[in-house]
Amino acid sequence: DPTDPIGIHKLSNHMDRRTYLRNTSLATAGLLSLGPWQTLAALAANNRYRSDIGIQLYTLRGPLKKDAAATMQEVAKLGYQQGELYNFPNCEPLISAARAAGLTLNSSHIAWASVTNPSDAAMSDFQGLVERANAVGLSHLVIPFLGAHVRKDLDAYRKVVDHCNQAASIAKEAGIQLSYHNHSFEFQPMDGGISGFDVMRERFAPEMQFEVDVFWVAAAGLDPVPLLKELKGRVSQLHLKDLKAPSAPPIYSNMPKSAFKELGNGMIAMEPIIQAAEAIGVAHCHVEQDHSPDPLNSIRQSMAYLQNL
Repeated sequence: DPTDPIGIHKLSNHMDRRTYLRNTSLATAGLLSLGPWQTLAALAANNRYRSDIGIQLYTLRGPLKKDAAATMQEVAKLGYQQGELYNFPNCEPLISAARAAGLTLNSSHIAWASVTNPSDAAMSDFQGLVERANAVGLSHLVIPFLGAHVRKDLDAYRKVVDHCNQAASIAKEAGIQLSYHNHSFEFQPMDGGISGFDVMRERFAPEMQFEVDVFWVAAAGLDPVPLLKELKGRVSQLHLKDLKAPSAPPIYSNMPKSAFKELGNGMIAMEPIIQAAEAIGVAHCHVEQDHSPDPLNSIRQSMAYLQNL
């Protein structure tokens, strides 16, 4: 079905997932996950992503607000090695708590307006942010989102890309990699069937890379693995999160909170993605789950999946 390239609409929200996978050919199509009982050859003990797996700390924003120190200690106890910060540079308590827990800090999501809406032609706000990132010891900065007002049409995307390229050049001079974190809205066809992601893919300078979020790629009705292979050499980091199969993909907006699942509890096969990450030279992989009624338990489940427990 060309309108449903990964067959998601065939999967009823009320259908038992394991029964479905046992009884349809989609289980071997490569995108649907076989669950935590699957042998993860890509995550052998010496796999560098398993031994250095990160967590995007936005996942834990609720617990962190209540007790940052105790939450970071639990993150480290669960086996996560890195914390990817958010809202940098306004996250000093997270930095202190992460370091006290022994978590490495390589990357952060930033206040994106410093790039998408610079205060001056020299991007002095972003330059200050880069200086702070160097002081903290970060090697990666990530633009995590685009407000609707800066992506209203393809020309708006082109303007964003020009700003990204300028910022990436500034970051590179400081020894920092700047990347863009996708959602699904970038893949929505616009004028002539061209998407915002098409504009980014075509116009990003070599200094500007992607942090690919596989959840949002799948939500857009695409298989993350071919996309990663196509972007070889242009993907700095990955976000690993699982997706409850939507009834009518693609979904470009208004994603329900219940769609965000622990690794192994959704429809995305993580093993081929992690194998692809190795093949294309991704620097870091981070678990993320935007919404959960119990975030610490969710990241515990995702770690158990990665360790194949």
